[in-house]
Amino acid sequence: MIGLYHPGHSLIHRAPMLLKLALLSLAVLLIGLLGELWQLGVFLLGVAALFLVARVPLGAAWKQVGPILWILVIAVPLQALFAGWTTAGLMAGRLLIAVALAALFTLTTTVTAVLEGFQKLLRPFRRWVDADRVGLLLALTLRCIPLVAEIVSEVIEARRARGTQGSLLALAVPVVVRSLYAADAMGEALAARGLDD
Repeated sequence: MIGLYHPGHSLIHRAPMLLKLALLSLAVLLIGLLGELWQLGVFLLGVAALFLVARVPLGAAWKQVGPILWILVIAVPLQALFAGWTTAGLMAGRLLIAVALAALFTLTTTVTAVLEGFQKLLRPFRRWVDADRVGLLLALTLRCIPLVAEIVSEVIEARRARGTQGSLLALAVPVVVRSLYAADAMGEALAARGLDD
């Protein structure tokens, strides 16, 4: 989930958001260029060391990184079938490292710092881009992702309580309707604050 900041005073927590974002981008680019499994293994050990430096609890890290393993359970055998086990291992390692680094960024950076960093990044372009509006857009996006996830879990829980485990359509319709209601309420709140132009 986005916005699960874990408070701390480590060097990683205190680093400026734009520096962390630049290093995250550079690291993801670098892992895309690595072509050996052992290189990705060394990189993965480095990422684990960063989690230790940041003093992120194992449970918090697992909540961020664990779900990607379910995707890899399906993706790795398919990739191995079509391109071989080495290519599948490289794909899995790259994806796991990228998700772990993004999780570390999320766990050590407040949403406020992210928004302020993006506004600072966009200030030189203020002639063409309204940095405050982009900041508001990012804030709404970051708020809506967990909101929609919560709506989905509530709909699934309601279906279980009624004993109905119907089709995907039976899940999608209530989720879309409730999401539209939430978006309408947010729109009305923004309009009430004068942000309707």
